[in-house]
Amino acid sequence: MAKQGKKQFRLAAVQAAPVFLDRDATIEKSIALIEEAASNGADLVGFPELWIPGYPCWIWLGSPAWGMQFVPRYHENSLVLGSPEAQSLVDAARINDIHVVIGYSEKAGGSLYIGQMIVNRKGEVVATRRKLKPTHVERSVFGEGNGSDLAVHEFDIGNVGALCCWEHLQPLSKYAMYSQNEQIHVASWPSFSLYRGIAYALGPGLNGAASQLYAGEGGCYVVASSAVVSPEMVEMLCDTQDKRDLLPAGGGASMIFGPDGAPLCEPLAEDEEGILYADGDMAMIWIAKSAADPSGHYSRPDVTRLLLNRSAMTPVENMRVPIDEVEGAADVEPVGHSDVLVGAAEEKGR
Repeated sequence: MAKQGKKQFRLAAVQAAPVFLDRDATIEKSIALIEEAASNGADLVGFPELWIPGYPCWIWLGSPAWGMQFVPRYHENSLVLGSPEAQSLVDAARINDIHVVIGYSEKAGGSLYIGQMIVNRKGEVVATRRKLKPTHVERSVFGEGNGSDLAVHEFDIGNVGALCCWEHLQPLSKYAMYSQNEQIHVASWPSFSLYRGIAYALGPGLNGAASQLYAGEGGCYVVASSAVVSPEMVEMLCDTQDKRDLLPAGGGASMIFGPDGAPLCEPLAEDEEGILYADGDMAMIWIAKSAADPSGHYSRPDVTRLLLNRSAMTPVENMRVPIDEVEGAADVEPVGHSDVLVGAAEEKGR
């Protein structure tokens, strides 16, 4: 990642409510926001966590049995990578000459994952990542990512990476990103209205501070994009007063931070939809890191080091075993056209 591109650039952070549980309408809204950001000179625009088709707030509001009513529709409206719907977002980045980092619920077979798609201005999907560890009750809906999801990618405006929500509270994951000379970071968040007045850790105070600290700690720009809970979402999800108390409308708290941790724009009201903008300069990163580069001159690898496994582990690995290497193969009839004599191998292990 030694090549340097543009030294000045414009960053954009979306703060908006999705068209909840409607993938196609949310994609249409996404394209309009991409067009708006590009028309205002942005080089990169970041979207909230699970923007498509919205964050499944019901998992925090009632019993799993009650929440199952939303599961079929959530699956149906989650994004399948490589689909025409996903391609329309890629095309929007190319047509509008802008880098896009967008959050979505990824549907892969019967499983869902908290995903982020990183697309460059040429209309190339640079990466699709999954949240490494869904938080708390999110694990009742979503599967996990793996070490390949902690990656930074070279763009013409600098080295770009992304994380979701409370991945910003995982010190080792953050350090893995810093170690790859990350210069521009997209922090995708849901709304911060959930459990207001009950759980401080879910609110804008801590989570905004996490994004700000990431900027100062990593010496990078942070595009922190958070969603908004719309009145329509409250009406759809809250059938009792206690649920309405747990999920008020609003909760938007998007911001863009400089590599010294400074806020670079004026925030929107928590229930206001729009796009925040800030201009960045690569020189500010160099100044910040001249003081403290956490994985470079400001590190002490003789005292503390990170062990990072970047491999992509999968639940199933297809193996091809030469027939002459399987004991008892002569006594086993091959099934179909496969030369993987699983039956012989299992018999050998008994």
